[in-house]
Amino acid sequence: MSLKIAFCASNAPIAQAALAGLTRRYGNHAEEGADVIVALGGDGFMLHTLHRTEALAVPVYGMNRGTVGFLMNEYSEHALEERLGAAERAMINPLSMRAHRSDGTTHVALAINEVSLLRAGPQAARLAIHVDGKLRMPELVCDGALLATPAGSTAYNYSAHGPILPIGAEVLALTAVAAFRPRRWRGALLPKPAEVTFEVLDPGKRPVMAEADSQSVRDVVRVDVRSEPSISHSVLFDPGHGLEERLIREQFV
Repeated sequence: MSLKIAFCASNAPIAQAALAGLTRRYGNHAEEGADVIVALGGDGFMLHTLHRTEALAVPVYGMNRGTVGFLMNEYSEHALEERLGAAERAMINPLSMRAHRSDGTTHVALAINEVSLLRAGPQAARLAIHVDGKLRMPELVCDGALLATPAGSTAYNYSAHGPILPIGAEVLALTAVAAFRPRRWRGALLPKPAEVTFEVLDPGKRPVMAEADSQSVRDVVRVDVRSEPSISHSVLFDPGHGLEERLIREQFV
């Protein structure tokens, strides 16, 4: 019995051309009731697809029609059903962000890669960091700070000199972005169930924005972040090219 495959693609011409070719060859089922969703694009489109389909109990297999493609498999129209049948599965829990703004509103979002706080003006941000209600960093003067999942540890976190985390690690990476004070703070590894609160110390003079996988909230005064175990994203990879292998390989380039 053949797999029921639902294809989706980014707006990039190369992704749309791949969608047309794959649809001609394998058909295109509705996502509801499909055995697997195949996302065609780059990492950004893959994150968008995972967020969009989080309510469906359907695994997502990405094929790279973008640039970096860390979360994607190599593109090929050949033997797709065989590749899907042999694929390795990785389960990813997102982060939950509650961003409280200066106007009293609260915005809730999920992040598969990371939640980041970034300065939104010419001056550095001043942040206090609480972990499970306990003040751990009274003042961090920086361009920003972020909390990353293992799946997101090779993205913005790695660019900010944070650690790469094994995909099965029960930890989160807390990383500063261009820290001015304390200069030598190297961040922290926190237990996965920890709740992290970023408090903006001078929001009027030093405005800060929060982002959850590129979902932006401006003028935040406090941001609460924790892992969301009730939501699991199922991502498929070709054998020998799963997230675990990619995370290890990334550290030797």
